[in-house]
Amino acid sequence: METFESLVRAEFAPKHVYLNTASNGLLPARTVAALDRAVRMRAEGTPLGPLYEDVEAVRASFARLAGVPVERVATGASVAEYGGLIAASLPAGAEVLTAEADFSSLVNPFHMRGDLKVRAVPLDRLAESVRLDTALVAVSAAQSADGRLADLPAVRAAARAHGARTYLDASQSAGWLSMAAGEYDFLAAVGFKWLLGPHGAAFCVLPEDFGGLTPLLAGWVAGEIPWDSCYGPVQNLARSARRFDISPSLFSHAGLRASLELIEELGVDAVRAHNLTLADRFRAGLASLGHAPVPAPGSAIVSVPGLGDRQPELSRAGIEVSDRAGNLRAAFHLYNTTEDVDRLLDALVQE
Repeated sequence: METFESLVRAEFAPKHVYLNTASNGLLPARTVAALDRAVRMRAEGTPLGPLYEDVEAVRASFARLAGVPVERVATGASVAEYGGLIAASLPAGAEVLTAEADFSSLVNPFHMRGDLKVRAVPLDRLAESVRLDTALVAVSAAQSADGRLADLPAVRAAARAHGARTYLDASQSAGWLSMAAGEYDFLAAVGFKWLLGPHGAAFCVLPEDFGGLTPLLAGWVAGEIPWDSCYGPVQNLARSARRFDISPSLFSHAGLRASLELIEELGVDAVRAHNLTLADRFRAGLASLGHAPVPAPGSAIVSVPGLGDRQPELSRAGIEVSDRAGNLRAAFHLYNTTEDVDRLLDALVQE
C-alpha cells in the first residue's frame, strides 16, 4: 500500500533544497511524462483530441478540490484575466476593498478601470472595513509576500452583512489549504504553484448566475459546442462557466492533469499537515536563532524580516528561497523534509 511518503518519493527528486513553491511548484515525474507525451503528439502529427480531453479532466479535478460543481469552473491563463472580467462588471464609482500590498494580479485590474473606488486597508482590518457602499471585497487567502492568512470567515460575514460580493485569490493556498470555493462569489487560482502544474493554466469559480460577468474574452471554445463555433459570432455560448474559457494551453493542461491527480491521491488535508509541520519546525528554529518571522500561524509560507539579502548566498549553497521586500520567504510543500528545514537553519547560522 502506498503511503504519503512513498508517493512523494516516487514523484520528486530535487537536486537542491527547494523552498520556493510560493514562486513555482516542482513538477512531479508523472507530469513531466505527460508533457513529454503531449509534445511528441504535436511533433508526430497525432490528432490532438486527447489533449482537449485533458482540459475537461483538469476542470473536473479542480472542481473536486474546490468543492463545487464542475459547471461553475472556467479555465484560462491568469488570475488577472478573471480579475479584468470582474472589474468590467462593476458600475462606475463602485468601491472595491482590498488588502494593502496584496498581489498585483489580484488588485491591479480594478485600478486599471480608472472609475472604480479601490480602497486598501491592512489585512487584519479587512473585515471591519467593509461598509455599505462596498461592492466587492477582493483578497488573497494567503499573502504572497509573507504568508499571512486572511480571516476569511470574518470577511465573508462582513461582506454578506453589507451586501458586498467576495473575490478570493487562492493561488498561494490551493493545493495545501481547503478552498471551500462555494463560500465566495468568485475564486481564482493559478496552477503552477502549490498545484504543481506547468505555467499557462488558471481557474475561476463563478456563481451559478455568473455574477453579472460578461464573457468579453469568449472565442470558439466558449461555445456550447466549440467545434460548431469556429466561424463568425458564437451563436450559443456554453450554458456553464465554460463560456468564460479562453483557448486552452494544451501542454499546460496535459501536465496539470497529472499534477492534480497526485494532489487528489495525497489529499489536501494530508498535504496541509505535512507542510505546517515543516513550517512550524522552521519557526521554532528561527526563534532559537533570535529571529522573529512575520506572524502567520497556520501558513505554509514563512517570511523573515531583514534576511532577504541572504537569498543569493543561500542559492549558491543549493537552498532555494525568495527575497520579498527584504524578507526571506521560505515555502514548505509536500516534497520538503525536516532535513531541508534543518539545512536552511544551519545555513542561516553561518555568516
